[in-house]
Amino acid sequence: MLLEGEFLNVWITGEISNFVKAASGHWYFSLKDKKAQIKGAMFKGNNRMVKANISEGSQVLVRGRISLYEPRGDYQLIVEMMEPAGEGLLKQQFEQLKQNLAQMGLFDQDVKRPIPVAPKRVGIITSPTGAAIHDILTVLKRRSPQTEVVIYPSMVQGEHASQNLIWAINMANHRNEVDVLIVSRGGGSLEDLWSFNDEALAHTIYNSALPIISAVGHEVDVSISDFVADLRAPTPSAAAEIVSTDNSELTNKITQLYSRLLMAYANEHKNRKALVTKLSKNVGLLHPSYKIQLAQQQTDELQFKLNQLIHKKMNESRHRGSVAQELLLAHSPKHQLNYAIEKQKQLSQSLTYYFQNQMAKQQQRLAQQAEKLNLVSPLATLQRGYAIATDEKGSVITSKTQATKNQSLKLKVSDGEIKVKVT
Repeated sequence: MLLEGEFLNVWITGEISNFVKAASGHWYFSLKDKKAQIKGAMFKGNNRMVKANISEGSQVLVRGRISLYEPRGDYQLIVEMMEPAGEGLLKQQFEQLKQNLAQMGLFDQDVKRPIPVAPKRVGIITSPTGAAIHDILTVLKRRSPQTEVVIYPSMVQGEHASQNLIWAINMANHRNEVDVLIVSRGGGSLEDLWSFNDEALAHTIYNSALPIISAVGHEVDVSISDFVADLRAPTPSAAAEIVSTDNSELTNKITQLYSRLLMAYANEHKNRKALVTKLSKNVGLLHPSYKIQLAQQQTDELQFKLNQLIHKKMNESRHRGSVAQELLLAHSPKHQLNYAIEKQKQLSQSLTYYFQNQMAKQQQRLAQQAEKLNLVSPLATLQRGYAIATDEKGSVITSKTQATKNQSLKLKVSDGEIKVKVT
């Protein structure tokens, strides 16, 4: 009665030993330090609330009441709350520092520097061997491989980590070679992340001329650096996504250029086809032999120009394909680049086949028109044995009444002229 009535709420820190998890769900253990120990018990209704992984040798902070286990006469502590040792004190220090800095204006939104859109060079302050740098570089390589990265190595845990971080931020500002800074590390316990809760580090971040993104721990982890930085990212990967642009936009632009190229080819072919059609219709308006020669010459010229156009367009296409290939090689994952190159080759082959097929059709149509023209040509009539009679003035004799005795005439046959006299 004396013990349980006087010591209702006590706090003890110590090392867990003789730790036993009973089948009932209760925990039985001893708390000890170098000089003393006390037995303890934590019933399952309370130990279910313990989030930390408690085991033999764990340093803990507990709250409970003193009791006596009467069957054995054991003096013990009935524990109601347990957490890793030091975490409770650190939380108090964190809240106190957070309140002080907020009163000083370090967290005010109107002093936050804007984060640049699609920066060309990004600075990363973190451990060069940690998981954070791997996550950030992986995201940047996938989304924006053209973005340059400068790494400022720093300790992110331990006694001297805060000073390392301060030195790295000051160095980045002095060199002034990046557009934005990412201060980052992977997740961990409150003690692991404590270097980012340093007051001197908070002032350094606040006074930085370069905009700073804080990406410390996981999404549930919060540090003083998160509050004072210009922007907080929930994870290192999220920070990388904020400062990068997705290369899918570039892929869409290339697709649009291909569409415009195909449309230009279609318009050019339509114009050339209309020109050929117009020339074909005008063939019958001129002398057959001359028009055939003219049409052949124009066809040759058109074919030459069309070949030049095809060659030019294909060179332009190859050049744009090469530019796109180089651009994709520098800015896009390898499989996307290979896909774009293969697509460009297929388009070039399809375009070449299309123009060659159209040229063959036009040549075939011209040959058909020439054959029809030849059928109605006087020259073809002469070759079948007929002749055309003309007088001295060149007028064609179409009736015997036009001829007089002893009149000189000319007979035009297929291979020349014959002079005759009317008898």
